[in-house]
Amino acid sequence: MQTLEVELQEVERALSAPDATADHERFKQLSRRYAELQPTITLYHDYQAVARDRDEAQAMLGEAENEEMREFLVQELETARLRAAALEEQILLALVPRDPMEDKPAIIEIRAGTGGDEAALFARDLFTMYARLAERRGWKTEVLSLSEAEKGGIKEIVFKVEAPGAYGILELESGVHRVQRVPETESQGRIHTSAATVAVLPEVEDVDVEIDPSDLTVEVFRAGGPGGQHMQKNETAVRITHAPTGMSVVASSERSQLQNRERAMSVLRARLYERQRREQEEAVAATRRMQIGSGDRSEKIRTYNFPQDRLTDHRAGLTLHNLPALMNGELEELIAALDGYREKQRLANLMEETG
Repeated sequence: MQTLEVELQEVERALSAPDATADHERFKQLSRRYAELQPTITLYHDYQAVARDRDEAQAMLGEAENEEMREFLVQELETARLRAAALEEQILLALVPRDPMEDKPAIIEIRAGTGGDEAALFARDLFTMYARLAERRGWKTEVLSLSEAEKGGIKEIVFKVEAPGAYGILELESGVHRVQRVPETESQGRIHTSAATVAVLPEVEDVDVEIDPSDLTVEVFRAGGPGGQHMQKNETAVRITHAPTGMSVVASSERSQLQNRERAMSVLRARLYERQRREQEEAVAATRRMQIGSGDRSEKIRTYNFPQDRLTDHRAGLTLHNLPALMNGELEELIAALDGYREKQRLANLMEETG
């Protein structure tokens, strides 16, 4: 911590220098580093003060001459110990390197899973839930590709949430979402169970992932339209296939072939980046399959039980009621709980690595 304290002092001196803003890029880097260091050092100073209080209480306890003073000092000592332990945990969390991708916009893919028409309707409901959440937060959403099912459902949808930090907030939505409810078409009122998968990826730039243009096959074709006079006569839909991985992305939501190509490349970059990162994580910690950006979608993460008006997140151990409000994007309590879960997992991983 002393090393970080010295670094903060050096950054402060550099920022207060008369020519600090002469190099705009360096000034931005220094400001960013100051914002990273300052809260951690403040916690460290708080910890030092509490540790002094704890040590003083311990010393005075040994010299206390009456029972009333001893009881008071025991209370003070216990308070200081608890406060010191909490600050130690906060400092450790602050020292865990933040994933810079958490500051990125997000690309979300929702696919209907087992359950036929009901799964497709649930996929549509999940998209609506995230769209309403984005609306509540003032985030812009943009559909990149859409494959509709019968009866108003969605087989697959890929959309972008264009807001800095959206990926960090939504990344723990990745996984299998299970729903239990009576389908609208069910005449006998039987409860059906179906599922949809959600994948949340960071939107990445060309500099974040290298793609050799010679590895790409680009195909254009007519986007499916409603037919008749509104039929798409031009080949505007685009499919891009990445030969080394076999990944294929289709974009058809725009009328311009160029725009669809840009959207397909955006999704492909995100998927390739996610693949590379997952491979790196598995190589470093094959025994840890914690779903923090790792894209582990084999495990059910959440259940939406409509007959009981209950949402259960199986990772955070959280149960919430009022499903209509939750499906309308009122997810603040859930997001806060998942953020706490993520911090606990990161702390556990840090302790495992250092212990």
